[in-house]
Amino acid sequence: MMKCTFLGTGTSMGVPVAGGFGSDHIKGDPRNERTRCSMWIKTDKSSVIIDTGPEFRIQTIRSGVKQIDLVLITHEHMDHIAGLDDLRAFNYTQKGAIPLFTSEQTKNSILTRFNYMFGENRYPGSTSVDISVIDSRTTFRDLTITPLPYNHGRIQVQGYRINEISYLTDVKSIPESTKELVKGSRVMVLSGLRWQPEHPTHLTIPEAVQIADELEIPQTYLIHMNGFVDHEESNKQLPDHVQLAYDQMEITV
Repeated sequence: MMKCTFLGTGTSMGVPVAGGFGSDHIKGDPRNERTRCSMWIKTDKSSVIIDTGPEFRIQTIRSGVKQIDLVLITHEHMDHIAGLDDLRAFNYTQKGAIPLFTSEQTKNSILTRFNYMFGENRYPGSTSVDISVIDSRTTFRDLTITPLPYNHGRIQVQGYRINEISYLTDVKSIPESTKELVKGSRVMVLSGLRWQPEHPTHLTIPEAVQIADELEIPQTYLIHMNGFVDHEESNKQLPDHVQLAYDQMEITV
């Protein structure tokens, strides 16, 4: 059994965005305030984080994360990796490097953008992670982790199926080979940016519902919503098997 906590569910700029622009769209419901996307998966033997965005420090404090055994990174955009530096505190308490799985492309980007964390000139006391490329199904303690490659505009993103939950953020299109890997999941987490209009690099909410229906997933939770998506009103319009997630929401899979 896995406890899955949505640490953040917002789009790349967060909700509301810097400066508070658009705040009038989200008033009255704290579920409409969304930090950048991240998830914490906890079992008896494993504590796994998917993505470390700009609010990662705040997210871990709110949710009570005290141990991180593994980090999974979906892609190199800063709303998914900007919080890597906040892993330092876990290095100090756990007294060692943290394993990090990602794609080859994202590994190379992290090595470049966070070069002070690696190599002979590594800055003393900086975050310590052991980066490995994962491109096929692997086992980590009590978890089976399957990479799920798909398209996010001009770049490839790598989602993950972890036992019975599939996590896919920043989705525009999913190849048939990846859909086959997702099928059979009890839960899918899928991005749905907004109701309309269509977006060049993201699924809209109606498009995300179509994928959930096609794959026949018993329960799908949408993430990566912008500030024009109202939580309560949107859930009223969605079928029961597709609902919006919100920050700090917990589910059991």
